[in-house]
Amino acid sequence: MSPDSLRRLDRRWIFLAVALLVILPLLFNFHIAPVQPSNRARGFYDAIEKIPEGSVVLLAGDYDPGTAAENYPMHLAAARQLMRRNMKIIAMALYPAGPPLTDQVLRIAAREYHKRESVDYVNLGYKVGNELVMSQMGQSIPKTFPVDNRGVPVGQIPIMKGIQNFQQIRLLVNISAGYPGTKEWVQQVVSRFHLPMVAGVTAVSAPEYYPYLQAGQLHGLLGGMAGAAEYEVLVGAPALATRGMDAQSLAHAFIAFMIVLGNLAFLPKGKGKGKGTS
Repeated sequence: MSPDSLRRLDRRWIFLAVALLVILPLLFNFHIAPVQPSNRARGFYDAIEKIPEGSVVLLAGDYDPGTAAENYPMHLAAARQLMRRNMKIIAMALYPAGPPLTDQVLRIAAREYHKRESVDYVNLGYKVGNELVMSQMGQSIPKTFPVDNRGVPVGQIPIMKGIQNFQQIRLLVNISAGYPGTKEWVQQVVSRFHLPMVAGVTAVSAPEYYPYLQAGQLHGLLGGMAGAAEYEVLVGAPALATRGMDAQSLAHAFIAFMIVLGNLAFLPKGKGKGKGTS
């Protein structure tokens, strides 16, 4: 293609190409490059693998639809791994819009692994109070959440039988968008009650939690869509995050290519071009 043709190219074709490169990987399951899990993602995965089957795990989905593109895939992958290993899941949220997302995640994973609500998992729903809720759960989970998200008293829920506080929980899995979230769980629960914890957070906030990982307060950390894709590979269920990374990579590569072509299109035609006369 000549420089003149490039300059006359209708930009709408470029927009269409970018749209297709984003949409097609999301619709069809193909991968342009293998995902290599990081040590942070392996730590998250291994922490769940190391605890005995049938253990009770607290799954805190502290995010809303605004960060679902990053948080939802890691939330779903975590539910899949937990149910594959027959863990008893007590789910909750400190974001008002969190419980519906948690319900969706648990129901998808439950259908795949034939798990029953109230027996294998429960969604306690949302509780206002941020750090106060975390502290109260350390004293009594049934008093902090007297009913589940459906309004069923916890005393009538089989999975809650014998659950009093964090002493009966083997691991905390937190999927966080910000405040309240991972930092507050570390400060209020890990530090005070010594509950092992892993976290999945947004990409922009991930560096903030590296010191917790290095100090051993977090056993694993997923950062953004890339971390979610790494975790999906470890779980053996490539899904939304893996396809999202493919779409992002293709779009970035195409944009870089078009930047190069755009610069070539405006190169000078000859040595004397552009010189003025005196």
